Amino acid sequence: MSGTRRRVTILGAAATSVAAGVALLPNWSAGAAVVDDPTVDARTKATFQRLADAVFTDRTDALVTGAQGDRVKPLTNGFSGDVKLSSGTARTEDATLSSLGQRKDTLAKAGEKYSKAATTVTLNATRVTGRTAKADVTETTTLTYAQARGDAPKSTGFQAKHELTFKADQRGDWQLTGIRDTDQGGLAVNTLSKPAPVKAPATADDTMPNAPRAATTRNPAAVPKTGTAYDYKAMATYAEKYWNVYNKDYPDYNSHTAGGDCTNFVSQSLKAGGWKHVPGYVYDYTKWFGNADIQSDSFVGVNEWSWFAQNSKRTTPLANVYQLEVGDVLQVDFDRDGSKDHTMIVTSKSGGVPYLTYHSNNTFRRSLDSLVASYPTAYYYAYRT
Repeated sequence: MSGTRRRVTILGAAATSVAAGVALLPNWSAGAAVVDDPTVDARTKATFQRLADAVFTDRTDALVTGAQGDRVKPLTNGFSGDVKLSSGTARTEDATLSSLGQRKDTLAKAGEKYSKAATTVTLNATRVTGRTAKADVTETTTLTYAQARGDAPKSTGFQAKHELTFKADQRGDWQLTGIRDTDQGGLAVNTLSKPAPVKAPATADDTMPNAPRAATTRNPAAVPKTGTAYDYKAMATYAEKYWNVYNKDYPDYNSHTAGGDCTNFVSQSLKAGGWKHVPGYVYDYTKWFGNADIQSDSFVGVNEWSWFAQNSKRTTPLANVYQLEVGDVLQVDFDRDGSKDHTMIVTSKSGGVPYLTYHSNNTFRRSLDSLVASYPTAYYYAYRT
């Protein structure tokens, strides 16, 4: 990793998160010490939130050109206890920051740099069992593209959900002992793990055609869109309107039990641009429909959508991912097992680079350069809609 890592230091009640540029309110640090029957009051919850904010700010800062600073330190409160990283979590975070620094270098070689970032964390829920507390948080991050020119997007952003585990030691001090990503997708730019694979049915028939893989080399021959009945601007507008505020006219599948919302979101965007329902049996891959009450498998499933898209001839394959234009769809098979894992839609393109918007994680205008650099061994599938 090149350069010096910047890690946020937070000491005392009036500290500030420099990278995020947000003042931390003086009354937020709390009496974090616990007794035999530990509880998490409002002030201690706020302390948990501040530590999470510092940790995820560190991760995002590791991707920013020129960022530097210190390591996260305990959140002291002036009383008997504090909230800090456990030694094991501190080692894990050091390794994570090192890997993210390497990703930053990889992205820079691909022409992708970030000049600044802002990260905030919202505490959604906290629960205590014995001397263990679990906190559900939502991280919201914006990264500013360095030297964005012309009509290129100026920033990209994402939301990611995490579960934090805190344990009280014998002195009654809380320690952060674990961080788990809880989104089905896990595709945030500061996330290192790959999403869990989405498995297709074991058997195949004529309604389950294989899509051809697309190359990921830069500057292929352009394949401009010709006359069509679809409104690609409307597709992009819809996706960018609902990238982090879900449309209540459709169900939300963004959970482990539901399998993720990425394809449901793309289908909604395509529908907004003119794709019409093909009603029928929900398990028939030649049908496609979705509303608040019922959705076909092809409307919400990654592989099932691919089968419908090809059966219906509503899409044609592109030989290279950089040939994608606004309104086109990109799918990824992260572990190369033949079953596609994720679906995204192009909502902007500039300088030959498509920018993808998607759910699970909720992400706005992430560059194709970033995706290919972050997942260089994945298989990619590009669809002209």
